[in-house]
Amino acid sequence: QAQVVESGGGLVQPGGSLRLSCAASGFTFSSYAMNWYRRAAGKEREFVAGIPSSGGSPNYANSVKGRFTISRDNAKATVYLQMNSLKPEDTAIYYCNAYRPRLFGGSDYWGQGTQVTVSS
Repeated sequence: QAQVVESGGGLVQPGGSLRLSCAASGFTFSSYAMNWYRRAAGKEREFVAGIPSSGGSPNYANSVKGRFTISRDNAKATVYLQMNSLKPEDTAIYYCNAYRPRLFGGSDYWGQGTQVTVSS
């Protein structure tokens, strides 16, 4: 059964750092683009960062550029989100997403999310 599972969330003070991990299983990880989204209380889910299946450059939401870094380890089937200089407005549930177009035999997988709270 294909799945992605997030970990690494928690409570951190403003200006602090966290690293989220997303472990994938049950599908060909290296063939999927991997993304992080987040949903803050009372707001719509928004894109945070994405990394292509192979090659290419990551892309980021303007709100996190220069502070967050997405990376992937295809050997471990894991994607990471390094979050630095965290702000209270980064507080949200963070979701991992694996995506490959159905046209190419892919699918769209979502994790259950991990809570990140930035507060003093």
